[in-house]
Amino acid sequence: MASTPLLIGPMLRYTAETCASVWVETDRDATVSVHAGEREWSARTFAVHSHHYALVAVDDLVPGSVLPYEVRLDGERVWPEPDSAFPAPVIAARAAERPLRMAWGSCRTSVDHDAKGNRTHGVDAMRTFALSLAEHASLRPDLILLLGDQVYADMTTEAMQEFIRGRRDISEPPGKELKDFEEYAHLYRLAWSDDGIRWLLSTVPSAMIFDDHDVRDDWNASLDWKKQMDATSWWHGRIVAGLASYWVYQHLGNLSPAQRAADEIWQRIVAHTGPGEADVSGALDALADRIDRQPDTYRFSYHRDFGDIRLVVIDSRAARDLTPTARALVDSTEWQWLDEQLRGGFRHLLIASSLPFLLPIGLHHVESWDEAVSQGAWGRFPARIGERLRQIVDLEHWAAWQNSFQALARTLTEIADGGRGPAPESLLILSGDVHFSYIAEVERSGGGRIVQAVCSPVRNPLPILMRWFSVVMSYGLARPVGAVVARSAKVPDPPFEWTTTKGPWFDNNLSVLVETPDGLELTWHKGVVHDGDQRHPRIEEVSRVVIGARTSAD
Repeated sequence: MASTPLLIGPMLRYTAETCASVWVETDRDATVSVHAGEREWSARTFAVHSHHYALVAVDDLVPGSVLPYEVRLDGERVWPEPDSAFPAPVIAARAAERPLRMAWGSCRTSVDHDAKGNRTHGVDAMRTFALSLAEHASLRPDLILLLGDQVYADMTTEAMQEFIRGRRDISEPPGKELKDFEEYAHLYRLAWSDDGIRWLLSTVPSAMIFDDHDVRDDWNASLDWKKQMDATSWWHGRIVAGLASYWVYQHLGNLSPAQRAADEIWQRIVAHTGPGEADVSGALDALADRIDRQPDTYRFSYHRDFGDIRLVVIDSRAARDLTPTARALVDSTEWQWLDEQLRGGFRHLLIASSLPFLLPIGLHHVESWDEAVSQGAWGRFPARIGERLRQIVDLEHWAAWQNSFQALARTLTEIADGGRGPAPESLLILSGDVHFSYIAEVERSGGGRIVQAVCSPVRNPLPILMRWFSVVMSYGLARPVGAVVARSAKVPDPPFEWTTTKGPWFDNNLSVLVETPDGLELTWHKGVVHDGDQRHPRIEEVSRVVIGARTSAD
């Protein structure tokens, strides 16, 4: 990584019809300014554990305008770099009448884009998309939605391990995993400093939510898992650093101006009037500690409306209730908020959860069975085996939280039947995590369509053995055999049936969703290396589907 006063960014974050926000990390206390045309907006940096950040609020934009911009640090231009091979970054204010175009995906590891990196981790679909966008500006989406595992704090790369070894003895816990905020800061820098990724995030607004690897594999899978982690010497520091860094690097940029104004940490930043920058290290660590102990005191979920499309992004990790008698993927406070956001009256309702709601049916039955067994349906000894299996095989998606699964299934059915206002044409759940992509649809004779779409991974392919397991759990005898197994543990039947209508496929992918007159068009794209040019892959379409309104023939 080149030495520059602009360590990460600029990243174009929350953007609407008349406003935008530009986030940066700098190497010092400074004033950061954004310049577009004759206008200028600026903000002072704030500090977290000796790192310096700024979020510049850009306001009074003209809807539909596209403004090339530059970033200055204490008056000195730092972006775009003078030798950049990419087009000038732009701030594109959304036009109300513009059909939504959104890129999305999950699970991206950060290794080099040479032959070795592409051999071990595949071609980076997000970087490939960036290279294609640089050639064809018409492809620019209104938003890129990153559904978890933007960074891997527990499965570190050689570059990250080299940094860790320079700070501490890697043979002592937590070993090659991340320990503190300083290491998280370096991990994010590794993730977002590639030239193509950096340019993409400077010119396309982004929204994000975490999944387990942003903190640790199986994060909050169960109360037993949490007790195991709490008993270590290092977990408390890790979870505080993970949540504090998430607030800085991901969550802050998700917030609208009104939401920022209501945020307790942002209020401290803007209220600072003393010399130098505001330092919120202690306050942010205290917030992170509180979120871990009392998740119902803070919200990472959010929603956005794009004309007649509503997008609801669910925190399906930090907001869990792990109490065995009240086990829920989202706790009661979070569920109340979610229930208020899920309603009809929109043409399309998009629900984004890092974890798939509708798994391949065989895998769904296995996960629901394992939860019941782990909860004691077959006695104490099988419960220990079930808990062990849950953690080893990652059986902790919506299906493994039956109270939450059943509640959301009933809510979606109610919306699709017109029970919460005019029924949307489609209720589309967007997810990642599982490292394969597919489409599944609920079998319904009328009303709005309920569809699950998965795009995973962006860059972290599934091992061959696990690919075969995923295929087996998606087809054939998986449905009847899985149902028998689940019923043996007295798991209630799902309130509806669904089938995998397309997939699974296992390429590194980035998906693009486009609103069309015929419905939502979804395409999945991968990168393909031609003539040995590893660093300049070409984009190739993997799959395409249009999710339209039901017709009399359906």
